[in-house]
Amino acid sequence: MDQESTNILTVDGLNVSYGNFQAVQNVSFDVRKGEIFGLLGPNGAGKTSTLSAIEGLLKPQSGAIIVDGNNAKEKPLHARASLGVQLQSTSFQPELYVVEVLQLYAGIYGVPLSKDTLTAMLKDINLEDSATKKFGQLSGGQQQRVSLLIATIHNPRLVLLDEPTSGLDPQSRRQLWERIEAIREKGNAVLLTTHSMEEAEAVCDRIAIIDHGKVIIIDTPQAIIDKYRNDPEVISVSRRGKITLEDVFIALTGKAIRA
Repeated sequence: MDQESTNILTVDGLNVSYGNFQAVQNVSFDVRKGEIFGLLGPNGAGKTSTLSAIEGLLKPQSGAIIVDGNNAKEKPLHARASLGVQLQSTSFQPELYVVEVLQLYAGIYGVPLSKDTLTAMLKDINLEDSATKKFGQLSGGQQQRVSLLIATIHNPRLVLLDEPTSGLDPQSRRQLWERIEAIREKGNAVLLTTHSMEEAEAVCDRIAIIDHGKVIIIDTPQAIIDKYRNDPEVISVSRRGKITLEDVFIALTGKAIRA
């Protein structure tokens, strides 16, 4: 089986500019079937612009995006149909009941949703007693569960998650990790951004570190740690005695706080 046939996402030579500012510079990576892939970088590194281009929210200046065999430029609707997207901040109508939100988006995706199916979905995310609550009344963790359910309601081949566990307590975070693992077990793929190096180490099969619009390295978290563990700069920023992915990340992207 050739490599291309195992990829659910291929990004090749992507360039994104805003006026004279080039936010993404010749970025290339792939996400394979059954893989959780992390896109890591400081604020302003180019992560959001890359995700926006994949989602079809902005038009890149050049480069190719292939989603489940569909070129996003040539077949944008086919490419988008293979995507599920969960944004960092949910924008669902807060006054709608949970059941109404699910019915609305199931209709948008053309997914039949019987009462029994809806009940089973809510039970699966431990919200069967919240069907008649308004979305705005849910806790942050509960809203994230509903958001991920909606992002995957049409069983997309690729799920894009932007800071999916931001602001969640440890229990909610662990539960979300389990749901992300379940997506992978179906043979689908996940592309996520996160500022948590612990999270990246725990759930990602491979990661790409991006900064100033360019990919610095792509590999498994452990392989990246092993590659740089004896680097003097990495050792100098380590505060725990044991070299971590966070140590390597800071050494590669700098200590300066980004706006």
